[in-house]
Amino acid sequence: MDDQNKNLILATVLSFLVILVWFVLFPPEDAVVDPNAPAVVATTTEAQSPPAVATAGTDATPQAERAEAPRLDIDTPRLKGTISLLGGRIDNLAMKSYTNTIDQKSGIVTLLSPVGEEHPYYALFGWTPAGALGFDDVPGANTLWSQIGTNGLSPETPVTLQWDNGKGLIFQRVVSVDNRYMFTIAQSVSNQSGADVSLSPYGIVARHGTPPDLEGFYLSHEGVVSRADGTLEEIKYKDATKLPLVDREAALAEVREATTDGWIGFTSKYWMTALIPEQGKPFTSVIKYVPSADIFQTETREPLITIAAGATVAASSRLFAGAKEWETLRTYENEGGIAGFIDAIDWGWFFFFTKPIFAVLHWLNAMIGNMGLAIIALTFLLKALVFPLAYKSYVSMARMKELQPEMEELKERAGDDKQKLQKEMMALYKEKKVNPAAGCLPILIQIPIFFSLYKVIFVTLELRHAPFFGWLTDLSARDTSSIFNLFGALPWAAPDANSLMATVFIGILPIMLGVSMWMQQKLNPTPTDATQAMIFAWMPWVFMFMLGSFASGLVVYWITNNLITFAQQFLIMRSHGHTPDIFGNIKASLSRKPAPKPVVTKKTGKK
Repeated sequence: MDDQNKNLILATVLSFLVILVWFVLFPPEDAVVDPNAPAVVATTTEAQSPPAVATAGTDATPQAERAEAPRLDIDTPRLKGTISLLGGRIDNLAMKSYTNTIDQKSGIVTLLSPVGEEHPYYALFGWTPAGALGFDDVPGANTLWSQIGTNGLSPETPVTLQWDNGKGLIFQRVVSVDNRYMFTIAQSVSNQSGADVSLSPYGIVARHGTPPDLEGFYLSHEGVVSRADGTLEEIKYKDATKLPLVDREAALAEVREATTDGWIGFTSKYWMTALIPEQGKPFTSVIKYVPSADIFQTETREPLITIAAGATVAASSRLFAGAKEWETLRTYENEGGIAGFIDAIDWGWFFFFTKPIFAVLHWLNAMIGNMGLAIIALTFLLKALVFPLAYKSYVSMARMKELQPEMEELKERAGDDKQKLQKEMMALYKEKKVNPAAGCLPILIQIPIFFSLYKVIFVTLELRHAPFFGWLTDLSARDTSSIFNLFGALPWAAPDANSLMATVFIGILPIMLGVSMWMQQKLNPTPTDATQAMIFAWMPWVFMFMLGSFASGLVVYWITNNLITFAQQFLIMRSHGHTPDIFGNIKASLSRKPAPKPVVTKKTGKK
């Protein structure tokens, strides 16, 4: 077997390894305490920890009373929901712009849910006491606030809540929201008690139990995401249940100190709820899990504040609750001063490729108005960027073909002397300035690009439910057409996307992918080696079925990439005096007779 054949087999093996490694690395995964209960007494210089939020079964407030508590409407261009005056909780929130499925009648996506519903998930804010103050003296998760002024929250109208502890401390909270997904919570305390008091502001996002829609796929992080002084940390739900035990709270917790910037919250593939304390100031972030109640909790604790008698102090923090839209997150990072907020999107190992690739794709989609066409345009740009490197590889491959007659002569002269053959072939490569390994370079270039684009299509919200043309209504999902019903021509449905039938009865795009790979092979004659010929004969069709379940946007990219590569190789081969006999190669590959050894005449391309 000559070196060119070895390179072809190596290229085949590398291609299979790309898919194999991918599936190996990323397989599918199969009382909290009453806030008003006594707590450990803190000194005047240290605030107590915010108490964990109680479940309905252990809470002193009955579920019926909680459900009947007054509520304030939330209505913005992107959000709808309510705030409960019980604890001032932001616990009922849905996103107007996103439906649960591609079907517009499937209902909008719900993000936050109150206690009493199936999967509670909510945010609340308050103060932890220090010194002589106890939890009875500060508002807690079950404090009934009074509403002042307007009855509804919108970008134009903030809402104001107030609570008087009856001991000279008056707490006020002003909640405002922008036209996207950011809430601002401005808290103040007026001290009319006649003595200095010390408190510490906090924020909590709590969710009861593991999310019901947890995908459990390694490719996308789901769980806690936090940033502290430039360091991003991701902890899955299952890992949060293994944190160190904090005895005084009967909870598992991890504590991180930040001095300048940071944020913390819960994230899924597309949605996030995150606490953002005032940036530029120190704060403590806490990840907590309470086994007895099965509650996951993220917290921000800000430094202790001492309020002199007769004085008023204020503290402000923000809450992001919504969709991880790239442009929205970037705006909050660049204009809102939230460092690293764009990294709430899980860019993965190849983030240095993934982030710029998506930025270009987003720009192309804005210019073109169709994400499928944007993917095709992106493929052209990527091929143009790597063309100088790929050109050298294609030229080397073309020159290798020019050397075929001389290599055949070397084989005849060397006979069974492999060492002599190898030595003379290396001398020939050196004389003709040909690199036999260069043919593998295009495939090696494609590996990080392929993984990065796969990541982009899988985790970015902009690809979710993004249509192309015709039956391709969601580029983040597999091709829904199927041979089973003759691509919709027959009066029965295609197999379920998760079934084995769907793997066998693939759609139009995977078939186009297989054909494009097969046509690319036909630029060259069928290998004379029987084993090599068999591998190459099966490779396009194996890939066709293997990639049939991949996101259709990725298959669109691969088809486009194959077609561009076909055109590039064809033109380069012609420029080096070898015009590929595509139809002749197809005819020879369909023949049962062994393919004759090609004899290429330089400049004419005749055989």
